[in-house]
Formats: sequence, structure tokens, C-alpha cells
Amino acid sequence: MPHFTSTRGDAPAPVSFEDALLHGLAPDGGLFVPETIPSLAPAGDEAESFPERSARVLTPWLAGEIAPETLRAITDDAFDFPVSLVPLADGGDGGLDGVHVLELFHGPTLSFKDFGARVMARCMSHFMQGRDEHLTILVATSGDTGSAVADGFAGQPGVEVVLLFPEGQVSPVQERQLVAQRPGVRALAVDGPFDDCQRLVKEAFQDEELSSALLLSSANSINVGRLLPQMLYYVWAAERFDDEMLFCVPSGNLGNLTAGVLAARSGLPVRRFLAAHNANDFFPRFLGGGPDEFAASERTLSNAMDVGAPSNFERLQWLLSEEELRETIWGVSVSDGATLQSMRRVYDATGYVADPHTAVGLDAVRRYRSETGDGTPTVVLSTAHPAKFPAVVEDALGFEPDAPERLAALWNEDTQSEPLAPTLRALREKLLHGA
Repeated sequence: MPHFTSTRGDAPAPVSFEDALLHGLAPDGGLFVPETIPSLAPAGDEAESFPERSARVLTPWLAGEIAPETLRAITDDAFDFPVSLVPLADGGDGGLDGVHVLELFHGPTLSFKDFGARVMARCMSHFMQGRDEHLTILVATSGDTGSAVADGFAGQPGVEVVLLFPEGQVSPVQERQLVAQRPGVRALAVDGPFDDCQRLVKEAFQDEELSSALLLSSANSINVGRLLPQMLYYVWAAERFDDEMLFCVPSGNLGNLTAGVLAARSGLPVRRFLAAHNANDFFPRFLGGGPDEFAASERTLSNAMDVGAPSNFERLQWLLSEEELRETIWGVSVSDGATLQSMRRVYDATGYVADPHTAVGLDAVRRYRSETGDGTPTVVLSTAHPAKFPAVVEDALGFEPDAPERLAALWNEDTQSEPLAPTLRALREKLLHGA
């Protein structure tokens, strides 16, 4: 059974998965990482379903803490939606031959965040059974994390979810998902960018007054419990190829990319990762030999990636040396103009409608192939449904994408949100006194 330690090395003895999951951050302010990485469990037969394969992959990580039959029940319940791998062959003219889109947006909130959030909710519920404590989950979100967590945790006994999102800096559809009224969920509209939301969450975990009054945890990718389920779709996709392949990951806070690196470290045959960023280009600059200096975030069309100070960079530095990072991961920054061009180019060549985040990834593949000549089969992670960004799609393609019924129904639901100044004092008042 793996134990988890801090990236900063100043925490007490390593802890169990249960402790890492329920506490979110390590006591020294670092992020929990596994002391050892289990070898990837072998696949079953060809008929093995995604939930079945998921349970087999997670079993070595959670052995001794969650029984195999309980874990299988968790994955069956969490993954009650399809995962699609879509080829984008265009005859070679557009450079898309051998490129596949891994659609991770078929869950209840139409985002890849459903994978991690739904497994986390069920694992936390499992561990909280029989406890007298009340769990408060703090979540900073730049788009899709909050709604996935809210949906996954809503109504769980003994659990309250508090969402912090940057007011006016998420798409109207994303905001509607965030503020939809759900039992046990509060939405706080922060007067500032996502970096303020993330900073407030980290400060709250380190605040003695809050830690003495509340049992706090997080469902952001700072929580290792989010990363383990996100390994699963890398494994599922890679096992559909005969040889090594590439993964292109639209990246912001680097959690999704870190999950892929964890899968590769466990034995998944991945030749390389492409980190596709928007104008928030800290990580591509670092990979290109620049310093590891964060910058303020910039607003872009691919807003869920608007992160100037990605917290999972700390985990990647723990998992890989600086030389290994630059050998394993190739990074690029894609502007808003290039994002719109990518959406048009892909649609004209294949008829595929990509959301702006996926379009960043597709343009990254085009640039990588042009620069390196490497035509290795590539999977682009598609992280959100295009219907969540109707205005951007219409600007790029001249029409709005069809909206799934569950998305259209949001506009008939009751909503709730509360304003929040970007200070720890204001957040403390909200959490302790509800004001």
C-alpha cells in the first residue's frame, strides 16, 4: 500500500491515502505525493469495461484502505457515462492523420473534471462513514472544477462544499453550472482572478483559526485524490494503441498533466507529453529553458487554463528532475487568435467541433509536428463540451453548437452565489460565521 509524503519534505511521517484525501494539503503546505509508485496492473480481456479497468488500476494504490469490491462499486457508480476516442483523419492535408480526440466531457457536467470529482466524492463518503466530524471542502475553480465537484458531492451527508470562482471570468454557461442551487453547496464569487481563489484556498488550509474549527479538505488538483482517478483515461486510451504514442494535454494548473506523468511512471508506454497552454505560458517558457518564475494570470478564450501560478508544478518537480521534465514534456503557448484559427481549421478539414481548450491542444499538435517532424500517433485530451462555450464557437465557426438537454435545463434551475473580497479575513468570516 503506497503512503503519501509532502513535496516539501518537512511534514511528519508519511500518511495513508485516507489522510491525504481528507486533508488535501500536507502540514508543511506542500502537496501530497506517493512515496512509491505501484506498477500498472495488467489489463483484463478485450471486453473489460472502463469501470472494470479503472478498479484494476486503482487497486494497488488503495490496497488495504478500500476493499476491491467496494472500489469496483465506486467506479461503477462514478463512471456511468461513456468515454470516446475519435480519430480525426483528414487525408494528410491538415496534419491530423494519426490524431485522436479523447472526449472526456460526457459526464454530468460536461467536463473531464467529472472523473476525478465523482471518484473523490465516493471515496470521501466511504471514509467519513461513522465519523462525527463535518467535512468542509474548499474548491478554487477557473471554470469546470467547481461544477463537477458540486455535482459529485451535492447532498453527501456531513459534507459541505464551498466553491471560489473569479467573478466575471468564467463563461456564462460555466457560471450557471457553478451557481446552480444544490444541497450542501455554497458558491462564492471572488473579486479577483483565479490566482486569488487558489491563494485563498491555500491560505485557509494554513490558517490556525480555521484548522482548529473545521475539518478542511480540497477537491482541486492540489488533492492527490483528484489525480489518481485522472490517470484512468490515459490508461484506457493508451491500451487502444499497439505502440507508444503521444498525449497532448490542454494545461493550466498542470493537474491533468501530472496525472498522465503518474500513469507513465507506473509503466504506461507514453513516448512524450505535449503541454498545450494559452497565453498563460509559464510552463512552456520553463520547458524552453526559462526560469521557474510565476506571473499574473491573463484572461483568454480557454478560461479554464487561465492559471499564472500552477500549483502542480511542484509535484512535477518532485516526480521528474529538471532534465527529465524537459525530455518528457514539450510545451507551447497558443494565442486566442490561433485558438480560433485552430477551431476553424479542424472543422473545415474534418467537421469536428472543438471547444477552445481542445483547439489549443490541436494547434499544439500541429506546431509540434511541424517543428519536430514526429508523426507518432497522438491523443488530444478534450476537456470540455463545445456547448459550454457557445459564443466562442459561434465566433470561430459561425454557429452555436447543439447543447445537450442537461445543459439547456440549467437555465430553469434556481441559483445562489455570494460575493467575496479576495482576503483570508473575508473567507474566514464566510466559513465560520456564514457572513
